[in-house]
Amino acid sequence: MSATPDSASDLTRRTVLRRAAAAGLLATPAAGLLSACATSDGDSGEQSTGTKSDKNPFGVKEDAPIEVVIFNGGYGEKYATDVHEPLYKKAFPKAEIKHQSTQAVSTVLQPRFASGQPPEFVNNSGEKLIDFGSLVADGQLQDLTELWDAPSVDDPSKKVRDTVVPGTVEAGSFNGKPYVLYYVSTVFGIWYSGKLFKNNGWTAPKTWDEFTTLLGAIKAKGVTPYGYAGANAAYYQWNVILTHAAKIGGTDVLKNIDNLEDGAWQVDAVKQAAAAWAEVGAKYIDKSFEGLKHTDVQLQQNQYKLAFYPSGDWLEGEQKKDTPEGFEYQLMPVPSLASSDKLPGTALRATAGEGYFVSAKSKNPRGGLEYMRQMLSTAGAKGFTEVVKAPTVVPAGSQGYAFPPGVKSSQAALAAAGKDVFNIFFDGWYKELDQEARTATNELMFGRIKADAFVERIQKKADAIKKDSSVTKFKR
Repeated sequence: MSATPDSASDLTRRTVLRRAAAAGLLATPAAGLLSACATSDGDSGEQSTGTKSDKNPFGVKEDAPIEVVIFNGGYGEKYATDVHEPLYKKAFPKAEIKHQSTQAVSTVLQPRFASGQPPEFVNNSGEKLIDFGSLVADGQLQDLTELWDAPSVDDPSKKVRDTVVPGTVEAGSFNGKPYVLYYVSTVFGIWYSGKLFKNNGWTAPKTWDEFTTLLGAIKAKGVTPYGYAGANAAYYQWNVILTHAAKIGGTDVLKNIDNLEDGAWQVDAVKQAAAAWAEVGAKYIDKSFEGLKHTDVQLQQNQYKLAFYPSGDWLEGEQKKDTPEGFEYQLMPVPSLASSDKLPGTALRATAGEGYFVSAKSKNPRGGLEYMRQMLSTAGAKGFTEVVKAPTVVPAGSQGYAFPPGVKSSQAALAAAGKDVFNIFFDGWYKELDQEARTATNELMFGRIKADAFVERIQKKADAIKKDSSVTKFKR
């Protein structure tokens, strides 16, 4: 690829977000998560307000405190404490910033939303995120229209919406109204160590035959060929299976699954993908991985005990402390199954990820909007990228930045994919279906069921959700 890292990331993020916006919502509508307990409608009289000005477009009260809650996962919390919070403090020196980080957002914050005491700004991510759709349904999220129409920090003649890649606003919208900021470009694939492969003369495979042949060679070397963490990251693997199914049968396979179409899980493309990966599970996975968490399996890869691992490109940043020098993370797309595949081998899943919101019923939602505006400044985006080594939806923040090997490879893969980029939504829309897919994936990959039973099991859950009138349905 001839493009520089910054120009490549700019081009590919634009492609991703356009397609994400065209595909539909990136949010989750399992309504009812909060409705049983979130009866408080807040007290707008207690909300802090100040005087609006060119530098204070939301009218933030200068000394109003703001609470920031960050998911401490793959991107950590340093970008908030070292970049975004100082930017806000510079704009409002008299304001106290209360910072909290957690790996269990829903556990920590659900009681606070229920009691009418939510924090102003939340990074809602991870395995225990709060259901976005329920938050919207309960009126807990601040409408971000005012943010997107506000003057940008860097150039007041430009609106904030004009400083981000096309599709960003739509990606976090529900029924046409923006509530969530998706801030990070995310690419999914299969990861390996460039150093391990170079030392052994291995080349990243492009076809299924090449892949299975290489898995055999890796096993002969005493290295576990393939693995994922069954304890909490089975969705990494169903993502691979469905990515494979989309390549085999085309992107309508995923669209039909998301839309709860009859028999969508039982089409030949999904069965073929499931059968292929069941073979990998039978021959090339360490069975003990089913009981491990993602960081345990990822550490084994850093120790050169595991060759291939499926994940998004937050992986490199998440493993920064445990990655040995010269490891060289590299991403490869899911290999093509056969020449009859509908999509080329370069096709992959990618989207705008990592959701942030402002609590409408907090005491200082104006401050939350301003915090988000600072995030979307060039300094905010550049600082984030420098700390976590990942591109944001603000192109100016990545200009001139040389990404580390893993993100550089994912950006190159995204550029190579061109128009053949797709996304999956059902896991955010229907949590019960996501959980059933995770359970069935472990059953399949660790040898307890075959492909037919795998698709039948998940289809049964999809049918039940479709028939359940209490579950809000979304389509794309």
